[in-house]
Amino acid sequence: MILGQEKLDKMQDILQENLIASGVRSVMLIDTAGNVVTFLNNGDETIDVYALAALAAANFGAMSCMARIIGEDKFTILFHKGEKENIYFCEINEELLLVNIFNNQISLGFLRLKMSRVIEELLSILSV
Repeated sequence: MILGQEKLDKMQDILQENLIASGVRSVMLIDTAGNVVTFLNNGDETIDVYALAALAAANFGAMSCMARIIGEDKFTILFHKGEKENIYFCEINEELLLVNIFNNQISLGFLRLKMSRVIEELLSILSV
């Protein structure tokens, strides 16, 4: 998959407007190999983006294997809840994952609602 600058800019706008503006601390679009496609944050976040991307991709890959063991084709979302911070990530398509870091001021239900819209919009950009 090749993303031109115009598509990437549109995708970043969608992530900024729908996730960062809604209170998500960081959002990262990565490929399934763990390469960072884009990273946005609220300005307060200082994380090792590349290490997190590699670990998120590996985690998603491991969960996909676990899904097959129990008879599922795959798991399309993963959620890890911490005391203060949470990570929610989901599959955009077979090549891309979207990773969100958010605190407990945002409910998982709210984020899932936002994510379903974001995924639709991202897929429409990717299909052009």
